[in-house]
Amino acid sequence: MNVNGPTIALVVAAGRGRRFGGPVPKQYARLGGEPVIRHCIRAFSGHPRIDAIKVVIGPDDQDDYHAALAGFDLLPPTIGGETRQESVRLGLLSVAEMSPARVLIHDAARPGVTHAVIDRVLDALERQPGAVPALPVADTLKRGDAHGAIIATVPRADLFRAQTPQGFRFDAIMTAHQSVIGQELTDDASVLEAAGLEVTLVEGMSGLDKITTTDDLVRAEALYAAQLETRVGQGIDVHAFGPGSSVTICGIKIPHSHGLVGHSDADVGLHALTDAILGALGDGDIGQHFQPTDPRWKGADSAVFLAHAASLVADRGGEIRHLDVTLICEAPKIGPHRETMRKRIAEIINLDLSRVSVKATTTERLGFTGRREGIAAEAVATLALPPVGLP
Repeated sequence: MNVNGPTIALVVAAGRGRRFGGPVPKQYARLGGEPVIRHCIRAFSGHPRIDAIKVVIGPDDQDDYHAALAGFDLLPPTIGGETRQESVRLGLLSVAEMSPARVLIHDAARPGVTHAVIDRVLDALERQPGAVPALPVADTLKRGDAHGAIIATVPRADLFRAQTPQGFRFDAIMTAHQSVIGQELTDDASVLEAAGLEVTLVEGMSGLDKITTTDDLVRAEALYAAQLETRVGQGIDVHAFGPGSSVTICGIKIPHSHGLVGHSDADVGLHALTDAILGALGDGDIGQHFQPTDPRWKGADSAVFLAHAASLVADRGGEIRHLDVTLICEAPKIGPHRETMRKRIAEIINLDLSRVSVKATTTERLGFTGRREGIAAEAVATLALPPVGLP
């Protein structure tokens, strides 16, 4: 075994999911607003012990694949075969030239994979040539005939439900797959077992169940929503008035007796919203992401900043639940532009209009805003994110 070779995650997504139905294969159906397969890839992509990811796809799925996994650094996809077993074999052959030490083979229809399960499988490969996450069978098992009559009760002692990712020393599983071409084995552990090699069981998890039917997707959606945690971030921004004949606030250009001074377009509303999102993410502030000394952002449309913050939320597998910004100024009057501002914010980050609030107030002529020296904004962002370090 080449113990120093890379560890590859091989994600099998070539199936058509005939029992699932629907306009697209189940791996491209939406879960939590994203394709099912994207949840799998995110787990492997963010794991420090995974060196590369290869996806095996159906011959007609290239457009769905590229749309679903845009932004991830992946090996080029491989076209699968007529059966899952053949698809895995072709995937293994496609990475053989990389001389991997280990491979984790995972079904794209199991979006609940976590780092903890990946670690348990990889740890077991230090001792055995194969490892499978599994759960003990809890239900009473019955064997029935073709007419639905019970023939026997099957003892459930020592029975387990196998899950994925199933991990293997690469040379062992590659050789085993080549030796069983033409046979119909139900998973990759069966392939290694047929070669006479030992496969060990590690603890699986209930959230790792496979999506096979639309009912499974409904249950997965409920589980996903239950796992999300609510994050709230605050953003504050201030810009002084200066020469000019208009100001840009919340993406809307408004004629005014003065302009706002800033390195970019000085959009106080979008800046506060951007900082609120970054705060909820725990990811610094707008100045860290867009240095005010960088000439690229001179006069830049602040929609770029807000869209960037929103993309970071999506990259974390989260969603923006609500944005609320309060503009503090004596002038210009915000009321006539409020709805246009809401629509522009919603448009920038593709958010439903009902999730965007724009308010305005004055300081009763007190302070710098009361003296009409500038505009301030305070914003709050509410996000739903997968918990950090989910076991």
